[in-house]
Amino acid sequence: MATAAKKITLSASCDIPFNKLVLSQSNVRRVKAGVSIEELAEDIARRGLLQSLNVRPVVDDDGNETGMFEIPAGGRRYRALELLAKKKRLARTTPVPCIVREAGSQISAEEDSLVENVQRAPLHPLDQFRAFRTLREQGLSEEEIAARFFVSLNIVKQRLKLVSVSEKLLDIYAEDGLTLEQLMAFTVSADPVRQEQVWEAIEHSWSKEPYQIRRMLTENTARVSDRRVRFVTVDAYEEAGGSVMRDLFQDDDGGWIEDVPLLERLVADKLKAEAETIAGEGWKWIEVAPDFPYGHTHGLRQLTGTPVDLTDEERASREALRDEFDRLESQYAEADELPDEVDERLGEIETALEAFEGRPMRYDPAEIGRAGAFVSIRHDGQVSVDRGYVRPEDEAPESGDTDAGVDGNAVTDPSGAVQRTVITMGGEAQTSDEEDDAIRPLPERLVTELTAHRTLALRDALANNPHVALTALLHKLVRDTFRHTSSTGCLEASVRHVFFPVQADDLKDSPSAKSVDERQDAWQADMPADDEALWAKIDGLDEASRLALLAHCVSFGVNALYEKANPYGAGPTSHGVQQRIHEADRLARAVGLDMVEVGWRPTVDNYFSRVTKPRILEAVREAKGEETAQLIDHLKKPDMAKEAERLLADSGWLPEPLRLSNPDDAGADDEGAECDALPAFLAEDEDSEDNGTDKPQAVAAE
Repeated sequence: MATAAKKITLSASCDIPFNKLVLSQSNVRRVKAGVSIEELAEDIARRGLLQSLNVRPVVDDDGNETGMFEIPAGGRRYRALELLAKKKRLARTTPVPCIVREAGSQISAEEDSLVENVQRAPLHPLDQFRAFRTLREQGLSEEEIAARFFVSLNIVKQRLKLVSVSEKLLDIYAEDGLTLEQLMAFTVSADPVRQEQVWEAIEHSWSKEPYQIRRMLTENTARVSDRRVRFVTVDAYEEAGGSVMRDLFQDDDGGWIEDVPLLERLVADKLKAEAETIAGEGWKWIEVAPDFPYGHTHGLRQLTGTPVDLTDEERASREALRDEFDRLESQYAEADELPDEVDERLGEIETALEAFEGRPMRYDPAEIGRAGAFVSIRHDGQVSVDRGYVRPEDEAPESGDTDAGVDGNAVTDPSGAVQRTVITMGGEAQTSDEEDDAIRPLPERLVTELTAHRTLALRDALANNPHVALTALLHKLVRDTFRHTSSTGCLEASVRHVFFPVQADDLKDSPSAKSVDERQDAWQADMPADDEALWAKIDGLDEASRLALLAHCVSFGVNALYEKANPYGAGPTSHGVQQRIHEADRLARAVGLDMVEVGWRPTVDNYFSRVTKPRILEAVREAKGEETAQLIDHLKKPDMAKEAERLLADSGWLPEPLRLSNPDDAGADDEGAECDALPAFLAEDEDSEDNGTDKPQAVAAE
């Protein structure tokens, strides 16, 4: 017959007055951890004691019970009750629920204390997140939840954001298929379908880093810091029904605009409204775009205007600002650092004085009728208006009436016809030339045969007159450089103006760009509008001026750009890229180009944030040595990039594409120079490197 299992006997429970309890020295908890005693006391005061104390009778030397009880398990709860009693919020005789262990128990008090703290199972973070969601659904505000659980409001927002992720992903997280950092990354998007699509795309990939998840979720968005967003403002975008994606777990620079088509529509509408206002000034055409590429005004004549005079009140205000600026500068001339309020005030004065310098210009009404303006967005989100540019086809004829009346935004030409301002969005205005079809042209073959005779004779005559040949070449190059005429003319020699398909934001403000623009403007001001007068002008220049003008025109055709070779023939070939780089190196050596001397410096924006950490360390190592590189090799990429910019500011270091090549490595032959391989900086595929940021630090959301 089987022996019956011995039944378990549980310790008795009873209420013991608080003043009969003392803390046992057998309690194993010595280090403070978790919720503070003060917070626990407030929690007990609000919702009562949720868990009984584990106590044992205190006995005297003879083994007799004294009526007091010691607490080996539940010491923090006892201290919280003790704090409430000291604050007179709990009577010292208040009964406290207790589990009473027999005095002679074979289980030690230390074991009870240890087991109570070790065998408890903490909640899974997902259970915490869902519990917060339940409280929110029950009507508690985020502030009330934060107050009741003694956490910050931001942590409540984070936990509610985490539990808003797709339920499918939450289930994967519950089974440890996702890390907390990955789950945080998914909160960037509020679209569960898109979240699941991204997970499916990377689920079986070797790369599932949080930064990659964020990048995929925001690939079709625009940063709030984008100039277009700053132009229309986030408030206007949200009022139009747009939503903003935000990241509660790391700095998101304001977040992301989710509806880019809506943003572009708002930008277009606001720019058009600005253009229609400017059209009232009487311009013939207005080009509108969020941004124009560098060199978009080449070939256009810029009108010379006179600033609108200041009123007496404005002059007095300007002088007062100048006096205040001088006084503050003199007062703090020897200070190591300006007080914040003084520095802020000086900045305000500088901005106000710049506004006085940028006064509106007054133009000749007759010139306005044939000129136009460019309307775009500045880097700071403010509207940018460049007025007074005349296209070659709009120049007044040499003979005939050049006067034109202006009425509102309608231009009246000498014939009395009224032409309203043409506003073009995102491209050049389309023009159509009226052709007279009454007389049919000669057959093309006949024209070709006839002109072949003339062409051959003209070549022979020009070859025997070097002065006229140089004049003709310069005349053609000047028209290419300053007017961008659509026809090639009779001389098949030209400089194809190379524009940059990709350019950095700081290119427009670089010393080289300013130098080119100043030289262009200087020559432009001296060039007659009439073609015959232009020929006479060039023919009359001295040889030094002719060569200087020739060099300026030729310079616009320089193309030292690296482009990836297109294997399908639609772009440059691999050999073509090699030849271009080789010839650019030769040209750079010939002119002694030094990119440090022309003002280029490595910064976070133009280099360090665009390359990997090993590249940053390599740059610091080359410029400052191995010891300096080791000082920053532990930093995260954003901090490393900032430190590298500071360390290399005046070092003269240049990335390989900007360095002057070694003449020993250059081929001697102009046309036949062959390069076995691309330079190292071209042969490497930077796109394949890990250019992502470091893993974000998880916020304490558990």
